[in-house]
Amino acid sequence: MRKGLFLLLLCSLFGASTASAQKFGYVDTEFIFSKMPEYQKALTEIDKFADKWSKEILDKNAEIEKLQRAYQAEEILLTDDMKRERQRVISDKEREARDYNNKIFGHEGLLFQKKKELIKVPMERVNRALEKVAIQKKLDFLFDKASDFVMLYTNPKHDYTDYVMEEMGLDTDSKPKNNAAAPNPAVPATQSTAKPK
Repeated sequence: MRKGLFLLLLCSLFGASTASAQKFGYVDTEFIFSKMPEYQKALTEIDKFADKWSKEILDKNAEIEKLQRAYQAEEILLTDDMKRERQRVISDKEREARDYNNKIFGHEGLLFQKKKELIKVPMERVNRALEKVAIQKKLDFLFDKASDFVMLYTNPKHDYTDYVMEEMGLDTDSKPKNNAAAPNPAVPATQSTAKPK
């Protein structure tokens, strides 16, 4: 029993010392992208495509509504065959509009493909800078403060956003300030294993 506890304690101490030796940092990619003219241009282009395609879908829906109103106004005067034909035409137009909407805005539709194409170059540029900074600063982990990964507290001394922006030649001014007291950001630190009390 004592040997088992000793081994467990030894393993936990070894694991803690390994974890504390790993260096980590974080960046705010949302802020970086906001300072990239090529990314902002890509967003503008994406908005143009989305607006154009949305207008086309609205036009299709307006045409369907016009056909429905005309059918309702003339329904009393139509024979059964004529009613079926009008209903078929309206149904075909509705299906066509639905299919077009899915083709454009559906999962991996044309808008998704266009976003991927237009944002590819800025994303690659940021990724190259992130990798270079991580290697230069000898970081084992680099987190994104703007991602879905929840960061409840961030110590500014682990913020490498400025380094990435400098690597990319972007203006580092007007960066959002962290509420925590900011120690010297030029001195990266190792991961803390302190537990809350």
